[in-house]
Amino acid sequence: MSLTFSLRNPVGKTSETLDHGIVMPGTNGKAFILVHGLTGAPNEMSFIAWYLNSEGYTVHCPRLAHHGEPMQVIKEAHWEEFYQSVKDCFIEVHKTCKVVYVGGLSMGALLALELAAEFPNEVAGVSCLSPTFFYDGWNVPWYQMLLPLVAYTGFGNYFYFKEQPPYGLKSERLREKVHAYYQHASLSDLNEVEKYGYPFFPVRLLVQLKQLIRHVKPRLRLVTCPCQVIQARQDDMSSPKNAVFVIDNVSSKRKEIFYLENSYHVITADQERGKVGKSIVDFFNQEAARG
Repeated sequence: MSLTFSLRNPVGKTSETLDHGIVMPGTNGKAFILVHGLTGAPNEMSFIAWYLNSEGYTVHCPRLAHHGEPMQVIKEAHWEEFYQSVKDCFIEVHKTCKVVYVGGLSMGALLALELAAEFPNEVAGVSCLSPTFFYDGWNVPWYQMLLPLVAYTGFGNYFYFKEQPPYGLKSERLREKVHAYYQHASLSDLNEVEKYGYPFFPVRLLVQLKQLIRHVKPRLRLVTCPCQVIQARQDDMSSPKNAVFVIDNVSSKRKEIFYLENSYHVITADQERGKVGKSIVDFFNQEAARG
């Protein structure tokens, strides 16, 4: 990542193609809510959504609050608003489907865990994909730990991370596609943001992320449903320490870690995305078979 400073408040328009997310009706009477990451988009969950839907699941990938809106809007957002997007989706889905699973990527995994903690008797299971309680991957800059201090000052409004390769992707083909967009992106450019997410990460949002982490950590003990963590050993953003932390702290009787050997952080789109989909289906099908 590189750090960008701008005294000008980014100006941009909400994408005209912005939607509320992905919805795929299923056939097996069960639903799966998939939660994208911070400054990401539902599109990063599209392959896993397709995979689960092909297995009969109704799938919902809600767009988190303010994602896809201009930079000056999302940088003022709060983690509670992101969580409310997930909670609202769950409440609506649960009206018509009594077996509802939830999974999330990166920050989305934390939101999924929070949902399982708040609704321990209603959430049927949770799948954590590259959870990020600690940003300690091999590509995280050393100064990242200092940025929350900057964010608490007035200067936090003017600093942004500019995404740099490998963008959480080990797949060279996908990395080239993302790079073609990111290398020419500007703070006010929202073209294809619904497809690739934001090319810039407001430092101000780090405060919200840290607050979410502090909120969820002590509540992991409230998670009692079956819990799966899928983690790339070479994750460039969050090391396997995160997977172990989740498993060690949830109260689930059935829990497991599934490691990937040929992926980076965005495992829902990277080279082993098929293994991710299969692992999710196998884990919860086995749970259903247990009765």
